[in-house]
Amino acid sequence: MVSQLRVPLIHAASEQPSRVKEHPWLHAIAGTVQVFTSPHRTFFTNVMVQAMRVAGQGHAVLITQFLKGGIRQGIDQPMLFGQGLQWLRPDIQRSLQKPDATEAEQAAITQLWHHTEAAVMQGRYSLVVLDELSLAIQLGLISEAAVLAFLQQRPSQVDVILTGPDMPDSLLEVADQVTEFRRHFIP
Repeated sequence: MVSQLRVPLIHAASEQPSRVKEHPWLHAIAGTVQVFTSPHRTFFTNVMVQAMRVAGQGHAVLITQFLKGGIRQGIDQPMLFGQGLQWLRPDIQRSLQKPDATEAEQAAITQLWHHTEAAVMQGRYSLVVLDELSLAIQLGLISEAAVLAFLQQRPSQVDVILTGPDMPDSLLEVADQVTEFRRHFIP
């Protein structure tokens, strides 16, 4: 038994031969944009599980955490988990929570953003997680317009997950899925 995904069309004797018709399954599936938001900064575990699952299936995954520091990592020292998961943090001494970033911290986050953009545009990753992106936008460290341009220009097969509280409306509008984590206390 032989299976073919590209089969030539059969033509009547009077017809001009046309090009080979591709099977509809050969078209790449467009990547999605997912937003995970919560008023709390404690829901990253759910996103990490998804990233590890994708990496475990043999796909390359990039996690970029924009506001987590303290380990002086930077783009030259990514954490690697297995063969498929790369985790980046800025080369800063602390985790940022307020709009009090020093010039050096701002430069490190800008460098991380540009590195992430360039790496994704190469088409190497199947999934990209941009952690606490909404906070980085609110703190003026990454521009909302730059994120929108990135999402529009990324390779079409790349899935992107955006996290953080109070995600800008413009990013919610381009999202294929929005998940809001809430705590529900039962008395």
